[in-house]
Amino acid sequence: MINITLPDGSIKQYEKGSTPHDVAMSISHGLARNVISAKFNDKIIETVTPLNTDGDLMLYTFDSDEGKKAFWHSSAHVLAQAITFFHPKVKLTIGPAIDNGFYYDLDLGDETISEKDFKQIETKMIELARGKHQFKLREVSKADALSYYKEQNNEYKVELIENLTDGDITFCDHDNFTDLCRGGHIPNTGLIKAVKITSAAGAYWRGDENNKQLTRIYGISFPKQKMLTEYLERLEEAKQRDHRKLGKELELFAFSNKVGQGLPLWLPKGAALRERLENFLKKAQKKAGYEMVVTPHIGQKELYVTSGHYAKYGKDSFQPIQTPKEDEEFLLKPMNCPHHCEIYNNKQYSYKDLPKRFAEFGTVYRYEQSGELHGLTRVRGFTQDDAHIFCTPNQLDAEFKNVIDLVLYVFKALGFENFTTQVSLRDLDHPEKYIGNDENWEKAENAIKNAVIDKGLDYVIEYGEAAFYGPKLDFMVKDVLGRSWQLGTIQVDYNLPERFNLTYKGSDNELHTPIMIHRAPFGSMERFIAILIEHTGGNFPLWLTPEQVIILPISEKYQKYAEKVSQVLENSEIRALIDDRSEKTGRKIRDAEMKKIPYMIIVGENEKKDGTISVRKHGEGDKGTYTIEDFISLINEEIKSILE
Repeated sequence: MINITLPDGSIKQYEKGSTPHDVAMSISHGLARNVISAKFNDKIIETVTPLNTDGDLMLYTFDSDEGKKAFWHSSAHVLAQAITFFHPKVKLTIGPAIDNGFYYDLDLGDETISEKDFKQIETKMIELARGKHQFKLREVSKADALSYYKEQNNEYKVELIENLTDGDITFCDHDNFTDLCRGGHIPNTGLIKAVKITSAAGAYWRGDENNKQLTRIYGISFPKQKMLTEYLERLEEAKQRDHRKLGKELELFAFSNKVGQGLPLWLPKGAALRERLENFLKKAQKKAGYEMVVTPHIGQKELYVTSGHYAKYGKDSFQPIQTPKEDEEFLLKPMNCPHHCEIYNNKQYSYKDLPKRFAEFGTVYRYEQSGELHGLTRVRGFTQDDAHIFCTPNQLDAEFKNVIDLVLYVFKALGFENFTTQVSLRDLDHPEKYIGNDENWEKAENAIKNAVIDKGLDYVIEYGEAAFYGPKLDFMVKDVLGRSWQLGTIQVDYNLPERFNLTYKGSDNELHTPIMIHRAPFGSMERFIAILIEHTGGNFPLWLTPEQVIILPISEKYQKYAEKVSQVLENSEIRALIDDRSEKTGRKIRDAEMKKIPYMIIVGENEKKDGTISVRKHGEGDKGTYTIEDFISLINEEIKSILE
């Protein structure tokens, strides 16, 4: 018998060789019908994998992230099988699950796949799935695996296998199809009831633009047709909310090929919105004791060698800038933290001076490959709402919790109510990815875990997601469409202060090394605004929106009264503009609705005579007649309820 520990902590005995499906069946027949994947002792396995030792078992349905991952990875196998039916000479490369579905990268030779081919691929996938073919893993020797793919003239699989060792190579078989695969599959293809091929794109082999460009086919699948229908409806809604579409319609930002890919241009309305976001955070930071600093857009290469960023990211950054002086090189700034370390190093601090909190809206530059650029969410130049706190060990807990409070305040003010936190730790199996000693890493990781528990946050632990210099707390926000985004991060760092020889004089009159907290509630201004646009559909919070009120005089006779109203509103710091076009009022209202302006004020003979205004609200219609003073109070109360 073996002892199996279930997620609730209970321990049950089963016969050696029992499978996760057997365990599920012993709990309930309903669970057994729905379990599609499992994890045993932190390793993803199939539901038919024999369990031969004591261990911890997790059972996954499609409702879980791990269940979806297994479902979509298995669907990628079926996609590849369907592709080989239509393109027998195709060379398959890799086909992983992703956040929303799966993809497969293909070398099609002289052939192509376009949108007109999607329907027949979907039909073939469902036809193949109906066969209810089991996914079966089998171990293959390195020699046999190489021989198999060399016979197929598939240099991509050969390259992958050459980097593996005997005992770590498995093939997955289903029906008449075989693929190199590590595992993590659903029981059989019959669970796949609905499929949609979503797009085709170019992708370089292994993400290297020096390699051949392949065809990447994206798809998604579900165990019920209803789920696919609902997903496609959300996808259509997402298209309407796409920040690239709304950014153009609302005149917020633009891109220019002459300026360069991935380098956004902020238009007047977008620049004003961005400035309000910055001022909002600056005000909160000032209250919390931060000091604003400004650092250059470039730095000597040696600065980033010292910090470790050059060794870690040098190949992915813009190339060094040569100066007329021999052997002198500068880099476009990829990170703000090394500069802030040098600001701290400008003077000697005592423990009585700490904590020091330096904040900056610092623009940084990273070379993203052109195929990975996407609107404002993936750019080459972006501004971080960066701050670095230098503190003593005794101050670390309180400072970290204060930053959590600041992030939560930002989320509340901007309508992000659905979020979890992720404690991102080291990958203990690959210590070479990180700098610093184990003792400091353990102290930093424990500090984050203790703070999260004390604050009562809903959190998960993810190994391998830490920064190279320290663990972090990431905030995972769900938008109105249920999509998850990483927004806001807080990191504990013992390592950069040591590398930059930062010190403070302690109460013992000896020099000590401070601890450094990195934090960015927005993360990147560009990415944050993109997500905010899509989350709100362009209907920004009243305090933030570029134009709060539009005044619509029903004819030229009431233009002067409209200007008087506008002036009173502006004097009360309410952003208003006048639509003085010679259009009918109905047309002006429709246009204001399209521009997503929160309030419309209509003025005519009665309003002028009574000194009042007629008010409409975006998406809600007529709100009645107000005095100007009462309307100002309405606006101020609405803003106050959000920001306080």
